Amino acid sequence: MDILIRLGQFILMISLLVTLHELGHFIPAKLFKTKVEKFYLFFDPWFSLFKVKLGETVYGIGWLPMGGYVKIAGMIDESMDKEQMKLPPQPWEFRSKPAWQRLVIMLGGVTVNVLLAWTILTFMFTINGQKYQSVTKIQENGLMFSEVGKEIGFQDGDKIISVDGKPQEQFNRLLLDIMLSDEILVDRKGKQIKLHIQDEQIKKIISTGGRESFIFSRISGVTVDSVATASAQKAGLTKGDKIVSVNGIAINYFDELAPQLQLLKGDTVSLQVNRNNSIADLRIHVSDSATLGFRPVNQVKDDFTVYNKHDFFSAVPLAIKESFIGLGYNIKQFKILIKPKTEAYKQASGPLGIARKLPKEWDWNFFWSFSAMFSMWLAFLNVLPIPGLDGGHALITIGEMITGRKLGEKSMGIIQTIGMIILLSIMALIFGKDIYDLIIDKFAF
Repeated sequence: MDILIRLGQFILMISLLVTLHELGHFIPAKLFKTKVEKFYLFFDPWFSLFKVKLGETVYGIGWLPMGGYVKIAGMIDESMDKEQMKLPPQPWEFRSKPAWQRLVIMLGGVTVNVLLAWTILTFMFTINGQKYQSVTKIQENGLMFSEVGKEIGFQDGDKIISVDGKPQEQFNRLLLDIMLSDEILVDRKGKQIKLHIQDEQIKKIISTGGRESFIFSRISGVTVDSVATASAQKAGLTKGDKIVSVNGIAINYFDELAPQLQLLKGDTVSLQVNRNNSIADLRIHVSDSATLGFRPVNQVKDDFTVYNKHDFFSAVPLAIKESFIGLGYNIKQFKILIKPKTEAYKQASGPLGIARKLPKEWDWNFFWSFSAMFSMWLAFLNVLPIPGLDGGHALITIGEMITGRKLGEKSMGIIQTIGMIILLSIMALIFGKDIYDLIIDKFAF
C-alpha cells in the first residue's frame, strides 16, 4: 500500500506539472496561429497508452513517466522530423514565425512553472501560514553534534552565530548552509570560534543521514516520563522527577547523563531529583547497560516551531521570495554534487528515487509544497542553455534577434542531436541508478 500511495503522489505531481508546462508552450503557439501536431503527457516511444485527435492536434498519454512534450510543426526538436524540414516553410510552422513569437512559445513552459510555484505557495501561506523550526529556539541551550560534527570542530553546547557572515533563521536550511560554507562562527562559552568544513567531512555527513544525524538541540535537564524497571520503582523514582545530580555531579543537560552512567555501570549511586520544587535524595542501581530504568520526556518539535500568519497580500511577496530561496538552495547543491570527494553524486535521484522519498501516507501540505519547489526546479532545468531544452532553443533565438542572422536548419539539427544525446545519456544514467538502488534496497542482505 505504501508504494501505491507514493506512486500515486508522484504520478499526480508529474502529471500536473508537465501538463501545465506544456500548456505554457501550447497556448502561445495557438495564439500565434502555429500548428501543434501533438500534446503528450509522458513520452511515447513505440506506442501510447492513450491518444485521440481533436482538430489538428493529437492528444495522448505515453508510457514513460519522465516528462511530456508538445510537437510544434516546423520546429527542430526531439522528434527530428527531417522530412518536414526539407519542405518549404509554411505560414503555420514555427520556423516561419518572427523571432519574438518563437521566443515567447519556447519560454512559455518555464513561465507557467514559475507562476504555478508562486500560486501554490501563496495559497499555502494564506491558508496555513508559514511554519519552520527556529534555529534560535533550537539552540537556546546550545547544540549537540555527532562525531562528524566534532571532527569539524564543533563541541556540544556550541551556538551558531553565523554561516559566512549570515545569521541563521530556519533549521531546515542550516546544514546545507554549513556544507556550502567557507566559515562558520560559533559561540563557545562566550568566546567566538571560527570553523571550516572539508569535502571529506561533507561526504561523511551525507553518508550518515544528513541533518537528522549531525546536529541536535541540547535539551535542558532530564525529566522522568515513566519508570520502566522494578529497581527504579523500589528506589523511589517517579514520573515528573527531574535529575539534579548523580553522585554529586550536576546534570544540567540531557547529554551529560549518559557519560556519567557509563562510568558507574553496575554501581549503586546517589541520585538527587527535583520533585515538586523540593530536592529528594535517592539510592539507585545503574544497570550494566548504563541506564537507571526510566524513560525520559522527549522534547517535541513543536517546542521549536515559529508560526507566522499571513493574509493574501503578504503571502504573495513571501511566496515569490521563498520560491527563489528554495531554487537557490537547489542550485547551490550542484556545488556539492560536482565535487568528487563529497560523493554527493551518489545521492542523485531520478523519477523512482523521487517517488521513494515521498511520504508513506498522503499528505496534501507536503504534496503541494513539494510540487511548488519541484515546479521551480523544472523551470530552472528547462531554462538551462542546453540544446534539446527550452533554454537551448531560447538562446539560439536570442542570438538571432541580436545578430539579425538565423542559424541554418542543418546546424540547428546538429546542435539538437548533440543536445539530445547528452540529455538521453544523463537520463539513462539517473534512471539506471534508480533501478539499481531499487534492486539493492529490495534484495541486498
